[in-house]
Amino acid sequence: MRSTDSRQRPDEAGFAGGLDGLVFGLLIFVVGTLIVASAWGVVDTKMATGTAATDAARTYVEADNATDAAAGARVAADDVLAGLGRDPARGSVVLAGGLFGRCRRVTIRVSYPSPLVVLPFVGRVGRGLEVASSHSELVDPYRAGLPGTATCA
Repeated sequence: MRSTDSRQRPDEAGFAGGLDGLVFGLLIFVVGTLIVASAWGVVDTKMATGTAATDAARTYVEADNATDAAAGARVAADDVLAGLGRDPARGSVVLAGGLFGRCRRVTIRVSYPSPLVVLPFVGRVGRGLEVASSHSELVDPYRAGLPGTATCA
């Protein structure tokens, strides 16, 4: 007996089913996840260096003299980095511009290597880009204990 059903079977053109399609999809997912995790590592490190540079510059301009200012800035930046779970020995804190003195603008630059990727339950893995942040502060023009007169307003 012949079937009178005139429905055709669906066309399978363009169908990627099977092991090759699943492996390729998984590969794209894993690579995409690693790219996002690497980008987050850079963003997280940028926030850490920005906070460290801000605290270091503020400590620098509030010091009594240039020697204490440089040492205090390094300690302040190290404390921030350590508080954010980073090894302060891997960071760099430099006076990027300016000199210590009344009405002088100083700029502190803090750099730290970002991790290649940040994984849950594992932490920071590998070494990625060197991330740096700078912050500028003005030494108080009306502050007591500094030589000179206030020339900035």
